[in-house]
Amino acid sequence: MFGKQKTDIFDTNKQTMNFLAHIYLSNNNDLIKIGNFMADGIRGKHFETYPKDIQIGIVLHRAIDTYTDAHPVFRQSKHRLHQDFGHYSGIIVDIFYDHFLAKNWSQFSDEKLSDYVQNFYQSLYTHWDFLNDKTKHLLPYMKVQNWLESYQSLEGLHQILVQMDKRMQNQSNMSAAIAVLKKYYNEFETEFFEFFINLQSFSNEKLNLLCLEFQKS
Repeated sequence: MFGKQKTDIFDTNKQTMNFLAHIYLSNNNDLIKIGNFMADGIRGKHFETYPKDIQIGIVLHRAIDTYTDAHPVFRQSKHRLHQDFGHYSGIIVDIFYDHFLAKNWSQFSDEKLSDYVQNFYQSLYTHWDFLNDKTKHLLPYMKVQNWLESYQSLEGLHQILVQMDKRMQNQSNMSAAIAVLKKYYNEFETEFFEFFINLQSFSNEKLNLLCLEFQKS
């Protein structure tokens, strides 16, 4: 389904999958959202040619990933999955947490999730020339399958996990992760809220600092 770009789209050593969280934590700046969204496909410091707001999004994304990986609550969720899913556990927790963000969206935004998602897709196409190749490969499939809204339901979430498992030649066993989510649903949701409150505070502070730094540069 994803053609020959499977290694570009699902590089499990470099790819985070909490797309909705990264976009949301960029606040209301479209270019920062875009930078945050496509940051996984940009290596090292080779992003100076992008507009400053996209650069801010890229740096913010990396800071969020570093903070997330070290957070004890995220590690607790990840530990629950590690025996069955090994190094894919972090990606699965990313997806689970995006599910809880989508499910509880009204607690985080006054804008309907469907409107928010469609506005973001439109913004990506509006700024198409700024997108890297990896994002250009991913976007059509992501939009057609409406991943960002699909996270909201368990059925949609399971379908995403199944698709990802297929693209990894069934090596990840991600399709089985939905059973673990259902078994420990309350525990995962409690951990999400505890973690995400901390992440919001960190991200807002980091974003403010980055905006000040880039204004001076």
